[in-house]
Amino acid sequence: MRPAPDLSLYLVTDTRLCRPRPVADVVRAAVAGGVTAVQVRDKDATRRTLVELTRAVRAGLADRPDVPVLVNDAVDVALIAGADGVHVGQEDLRAADVRALIGPDRLLGLSVESRADLVEALRLPAGTVDLVGLSPVWATPTKPEAGPGLGLAGVRELAAAARAGGLRAVAIGGIDVTRAASVAATGVDGICVVSAICAAADPEAAARRLRAALVPAGAR
Repeated sequence: MRPAPDLSLYLVTDTRLCRPRPVADVVRAAVAGGVTAVQVRDKDATRRTLVELTRAVRAGLADRPDVPVLVNDAVDVALIAGADGVHVGQEDLRAADVRALIGPDRLLGLSVESRADLVEALRLPAGTVDLVGLSPVWATPTKPEAGPGLGLAGVRELAAAARAGGLRAVAIGGIDVTRAASVAATGVDGICVVSAICAAADPEAAARRLRAALVPAGAR
């Protein structure tokens, strides 16, 4: 049975924004600050480079088996590098085919950009997809090909429908420390950030600020 990891603060890496620091160093610092899940994403990397990058991230988190490492899009890389899962988009391999390739023990995430996308995901056999990434909340320069944005109301609607269908949901797109609490309040299982951590001068401190923003004021 696949684990149900903590998705509350989900980091998606961006090699360019991390420079000149190694991605693995940024990830390690971010996890120390409270990141609970990591997706390795580098659209410009060759497959060989992406394998090396994923292995470096996993090695950097060798003492944190509680933090899953997923690979964006590249199923072959996830398998070769021994990642905990893979995340695919609407234009990538079909989720059912990806599940057949990765087997029953790895996590599978699927990007959802509309109600229609979610309906299709919910029609899949139970256990095919573990989580859906609601994207984007707001337009973002890290993914310019994405749509204009679901907005908070759209995320709230899709998160509720996903939960009712047995899927966990995370939200991504334009989220920073000033917006984290409002997105978390929509009922998603977690928020995904890219530049809010990768571009930060101190990734650990940035992650800590995001974690603090996710905790209701009365619970601090």
